[in-house]
Amino acid sequence: MEHIAFTYEMAVVTGLLCFTVFLFVSELIRIDLSAMLVLVLIGLLSYLPGLGALADVNHLFDGFASNAVISIIAVMIVGAGLDKTGLMNKVAAVILKYGGTTESRIVPIISGTVGIISSFMQNVGAAALFLPVVSRISSRSGIALSRLLMPMGFCAILGGTLTMVGSSPLILLNDLLATANEGLPANQQMEPFGLFSVAPIGAVLILTGVLYFLVLGRWVLPAAEPRTEGTTAQSTRSYLKRVYGLKAEVFEVDVPEDSALVGQILADINLENNLYIISTFYRGKVSMVQILTAEIAAPCRLAIIGKSKVVTRFAEEYGLTIRPELDVFAEEFAPTNAGIAELVIPPESQLIGKCPRELVLRKTYGLSLLAIHRGEDTLSHVETEDHIPTAIGLVKFQPGDMLVSHTKWDNLTRLKRDPDFVVVTSDFPQEELRPQKVGWALLFFALSLSLILFSDIRLSLCLMVGAVGMLLTRVLRVDEAYRAVGWNTVFLLASLIPLGQAVQNTGTAAWIAQQILVVLDGWPIWSLQAGIALLATVFSLVMSNVGATVLLVPLAVSIASAAGANPAVFALTVAISTSNSFIIPTHQVNALIMGPAGYKVMDFVRSGGIMTILFLIVSLAMLNVVF
Repeated sequence: MEHIAFTYEMAVVTGLLCFTVFLFVSELIRIDLSAMLVLVLIGLLSYLPGLGALADVNHLFDGFASNAVISIIAVMIVGAGLDKTGLMNKVAAVILKYGGTTESRIVPIISGTVGIISSFMQNVGAAALFLPVVSRISSRSGIALSRLLMPMGFCAILGGTLTMVGSSPLILLNDLLATANEGLPANQQMEPFGLFSVAPIGAVLILTGVLYFLVLGRWVLPAAEPRTEGTTAQSTRSYLKRVYGLKAEVFEVDVPEDSALVGQILADINLENNLYIISTFYRGKVSMVQILTAEIAAPCRLAIIGKSKVVTRFAEEYGLTIRPELDVFAEEFAPTNAGIAELVIPPESQLIGKCPRELVLRKTYGLSLLAIHRGEDTLSHVETEDHIPTAIGLVKFQPGDMLVSHTKWDNLTRLKRDPDFVVVTSDFPQEELRPQKVGWALLFFALSLSLILFSDIRLSLCLMVGAVGMLLTRVLRVDEAYRAVGWNTVFLLASLIPLGQAVQNTGTAAWIAQQILVVLDGWPIWSLQAGIALLATVFSLVMSNVGATVLLVPLAVSIASAAGANPAVFALTVAISTSNSFIIPTHQVNALIMGPAGYKVMDFVRSGGIMTILFLIVSLAMLNVVF
């Protein structure tokens, strides 16, 4: 191997690398600003004599149009489109159904699912798609987002090792092997790897990642205060009691076929029993009660708001079973979907002089009226400290009445445009879901995925097909798409690309590789393989994993041939080890999750350091077991 001399340019690039790592670890300034600062420094230094190879200033900002960055922008838009249809809410509901609200059950489900998905699509795409799902799970379960996103992100990276199309290095590997074969004798020719050749290695790595966070998560993940939304029952109860003196909770009860409640009118039941039947589950379908003159049909379940002792007495009288927590109504009453809202009747409202039953308030406006606050009085079916129950369905509205209602947030968003109400509540998710667009969203998502899997079209273009399709069919508005993009992630990654190019173009990467290989010369085969894996790991932290793979695979093949080892296994060691990027947020997935979870670089150093060691041990062991 030809000797590579250390040059002035290499010294400058090495200094820039050290400066970048220092900024990342110290966090003297924001990490995305640090990346932009390094980008500017590379551009300015390239004008100095003898440093022209650092960067071509005419292409300094090409990173913003790179395949990786455009892919991230597109996948964020696609993910936002799927979320806008309410699809991600349903995925979150399924995960919560089987995982409950405990971290030890939710983490394996999320991480394992994302790991498998990332085996056939880019890992950053899988992570971006699940970002809104994990966010909603965090809100619903009360588990801090920082406790969920890192396991999900790490397993998305690990999932890229499950198939030969799971990551860019593995996609490139067979082409690099074909090139390397040209310089090898006939008896050392390497066979291309099949699609699932690496599946056993990837499966064990994903399992390792899941077990790592299950066993050590309480110590290595950042400690954060849990979210304060709490469960629906708790938030509803505390709010009604604190503000209006209404001692009410949300209950789910089973109504058997032989109950005396069957055939009775909902409005009469509410009035006679001082409670609110707010939603029903009948023949497999959950629906908010819209017409109070409807009759009870059984077997069914009812969602009831009322005092604990009142609902208990009601259940005993009619042979009902009270469930310990919300089950089929959990999604309907999730804090991310619905809650308590306050609306005022303005002086010019068309509703003045009319009562809720006359207006069919639930069906027309989606409001389940719990109380009317008038002056200093609160009128309600539910008993208060100072007042007897009132049939509020028959109370005529007056100017200034405050309506306390349970409603879906998308209904409340629409009512903000209705002149008959003044919506007082402002702290709620003011997004209008478009479930009617779910077909279009799934169509363009499937189209993008099909193009990725079954065509040679550039990844960024495949994903942009889905993004633009969702915009054209109005699954997502253009302004909403702009807001969906995490621009801090975009600037972080785009600004770091020139640094990786400088490391490669100036020969710094080749020089570092040469120095390490000199040290490894004469070592046993297993230690040579470990050294190659460690070298690939380090390079993937400071340059693109594709660049690291292209640079190191020929070196690994040469070393293996000289040492009498299997060159194909050494080449595969490089391609897998370039996914070992957990220590600093230079990997696309780590950059993606850093902002939403509020992670610091030291969080990655702490959690990612142990994961890096585990990755090296497990991947090397499995490579030697399988091959």
